[in-house]
Amino acid sequence: MPAAPSTTGPAGAVSDAPRSYTAALTLLASLFFMWGFITVINGTLLPHLRSVFDLSYFEATLIESVWFIAYFFASIPSAKLIERIGYQKSLVTGLLIMAVGSAGMMLAASLPSYGVTLFMLFVIASGITLLQVAANPYVAVVGKPETASSRLNLVQAMNSAGTMLAPLFGAYLILGRSTGGTAAHGTVLTEAERLADAQAVILPYGLVAVVLVLLAVVIARFPLPAMGQATSRVAREERRNHSLWRHRNLVWGVPAIFIYLIAEIGVGNLFVNFVSRPDIGNMTNEQAGHYLTLLWGGMMVGRFIGAALMQKIRPETVLAAFSIAAFLVMLVTVFASGPVAMWALILVGLFHSIMFPTIFTLAIRGLGPLTEEGSGLLIMAIAGGALVFVQGMIADAYGLQMSFLLTAVCELYVLFYALWGAKPTNALPDVTVEQAPAS
Repeated sequence: MPAAPSTTGPAGAVSDAPRSYTAALTLLASLFFMWGFITVINGTLLPHLRSVFDLSYFEATLIESVWFIAYFFASIPSAKLIERIGYQKSLVTGLLIMAVGSAGMMLAASLPSYGVTLFMLFVIASGITLLQVAANPYVAVVGKPETASSRLNLVQAMNSAGTMLAPLFGAYLILGRSTGGTAAHGTVLTEAERLADAQAVILPYGLVAVVLVLLAVVIARFPLPAMGQATSRVAREERRNHSLWRHRNLVWGVPAIFIYLIAEIGVGNLFVNFVSRPDIGNMTNEQAGHYLTLLWGGMMVGRFIGAALMQKIRPETVLAAFSIAAFLVMLVTVFASGPVAMWALILVGLFHSIMFPTIFTLAIRGLGPLTEEGSGLLIMAIAGGALVFVQGMIADAYGLQMSFLLTAVCELYVLFYALWGAKPTNALPDVTVEQAPAS
């Protein structure tokens, strides 16, 4: 149980808890919204920068790789920082780091500089990593334990709302205000037009920076309930005779998360370039950015559908069915053309929706006192999104449409995991894990 707010005695803490927790969760939900929103802006930023800097697909997907490399390297320092300064100050620090990176994006646009852009995206992603490491366990323990799942579903929905709105924001304020974003596919921009297009990110990232600073001020001044000892680690003595590597569901689950992220991020970041092609959607990048909203919206809808199905059907079965469906629509994306290929790629968002949380849950099943360590490995595996540059290399060598065969192969690994890899071995008595990190 979380400690009561320090401003009240025990009796007052109990009576004031519902009001305090509701306000705290509302504020924390805004964090989930913001990091979902900022992460998905990359989907419109990628085609924009590809046009401004005349990048290859490899160079363009390197943008997302830098993002997830930051996630990998910043996670352990984030945990140490939280241990030193506490959760509330860490949330504020994460927001301010993101604000600095967003302001730096304005600088990168003014130069303009591809290298500075990559560095500033690394800074923003590092701030998001700190928020992820701090906010997820906080949401799990604040309030009554029996309602933890309800709280986590609520904030995850806010994350999905952010991912849905970000493409509209990016399409309007970035692609819609640039020559490259509104020109026909294949249009060659002059040097002056590229310089002018680079300035298009100044306004949106300026707005983001302001919102992040304001949110940091609010959280710094808000009386968040204390965490207490709710997330303290299991004593080393209790884990001495156990090994993570004896649990097949975790051993195969870590690469499942890693590989799934390659698929999800590859689809999201090459979506606009693919849909805008003359033989697919025949539209501008700005118009294609609006369709990206449907991809992320499908992920939100799919989570509700999957949650309902898992009330009556084993999660392994649901995961297998969704992975088969995702594999089939990716084959349609690769070998069809026109609107059929476009809508197939949009539909894969629906089937990707349950993969991350379901794999995560299956992977920690039966870990007992090793659950926290196993969860840490799964969080680190999110860095698989950094390998999206592999799809960029395939696109440069064999064509953008054929590169989605990599996504199809990723779906097959998820199917393998659902059918065999997820079966627990050497299961230990479970500890309650009431939350998983967002995708």
